[in-house]
Amino acid sequence: MRNIVLFVHLVVVVVFAACAVKGSPEPGPTVSRLDTLGLVVLSPEYSSVGLVCGTRPSMAADSVLLFAAASFTGECLKEFKHSNVAGDHVSDGRREKGFACRRNTGAFVYFNGTWKFCPQPYSAMLDTAAVYGGCAFGQELIVCRGKLCETIRKDANVNQFRALCGLHGRLCVVESAGKLSFGGFKRKLLELGVSDAIYLDMGPGWNHACYRDGDSIVVLHPYRNASAYCTNWIVFYK
Repeated sequence: MRNIVLFVHLVVVVVFAACAVKGSPEPGPTVSRLDTLGLVVLSPEYSSVGLVCGTRPSMAADSVLLFAAASFTGECLKEFKHSNVAGDHVSDGRREKGFACRRNTGAFVYFNGTWKFCPQPYSAMLDTAAVYGGCAFGQELIVCRGKLCETIRKDANVNQFRALCGLHGRLCVVESAGKLSFGGFKRKLLELGVSDAIYLDMGPGWNHACYRDGDSIVVLHPYRNASAYCTNWIVFYK
């Protein structure tokens, strides 16, 4: 009889443990990463997107999944000014006046959980984003509706490039795994299958970004703490 009681007790413990393991959520990447075609494709599982200006986002905040340099900065100033960001932009639902920049051939706009890549003229879309409490910024449009755009940056320019892209209906950040020509980067984006792409960069050397991979934080490009040149970032939130 005692052996039977012990056996039953053991069965109960095993079943309970199995149920506990089955019911426990398995940790998964909060930002999925795909390395292909010489590109790094980062797809955040986000609930909202914002444009943060002035103060760099912190990965210490659990709500931040990924952030990256967004629009160009005009000059290195001691204090942040919205007028030092290239082109008008929308942050926290407010439209801000930036400096005129001929490189801004398009804009990224996000509001009400939807996103759009807009060619010039896009001023009305900035107003819409502001009305609905969204965000928006101008940059160099690379791909629009599956077709390459005419860019001011020369195809022969060599660097490590990054873009915000629409890929199979999802919003993602794509950068080159190493240095290559801008023309080569554009062709790789098309080969990847992006529908839209807009350049991401604040200026020479200031293209830092990082993202969350489970409990780890991956830094793509180190942040230069001494810089007042860093002014605005696109941020993906949980």
